Amino acid sequence: MEIFDITLPIHPEMLHWGRKPEVEIVESLANGDASNVTRWRLGAHTGTHVDAPAHFVDGATPIDKVSLHSLVGPAIVVDMTHVTGDITVEDLKAAGVSGQRRVLFKTTNSGGPLKQTDRAPSWVGLSPEAAKSLIDDGVELVGIDYLTIESHTRTDTWDAHHALLGAGVLILENADLDAVPPGADYELVCLPTKLVDADGSFARAILIRREGQ
Repeated sequence: MEIFDITLPIHPEMLHWGRKPEVEIVESLANGDASNVTRWRLGAHTGTHVDAPAHFVDGATPIDKVSLHSLVGPAIVVDMTHVTGDITVEDLKAAGVSGQRRVLFKTTNSGGPLKQTDRAPSWVGLSPEAAKSLIDDGVELVGIDYLTIESHTRTDTWDAHHALLGAGVLILENADLDAVPPGADYELVCLPTKLVDADGSFARAILIRREGQ
């Protein structure tokens, strides 16, 4: 089988929406301690992460209680590298994503904005109409290859977040799909850290493609 690690490395200079991670050396062999121990300060939405419904809906499901069945299973990687701005309903229809439970959008973000250390002036996101179309089709998880599933024109209204999370759909953000060929023959394994009552969590996410697929 072939395994694609779609997780961004976490480090102090990484791309981040707000405060970047901080690392403190607590113990070190070089200083005569018994072992190397570090303490990390980082937000729940650092790097590749999952947004739980509680991120935008008070009282909704937190990250430690989301269903693993939504986070693990067959997934499609959809080629949206031709799109600028918002992914539309027409784009979804052309890509044939209807009926898919886990949909990951590979855009020009993966090879460009996602690889920068500071936020880009523009990037590709999901339109609210496309989000609602995915909900109507029964999607359980939607992923994209940037800091947020919103395009740069919608970070004041957060339309896709409100639609998806309000319907209980999980959002995977900062998925590095640069080296992943588009297709529907993947198994997603995405395991966010079990932060109790949290609005989201950083995750290790991989895509598996079996031989012969």
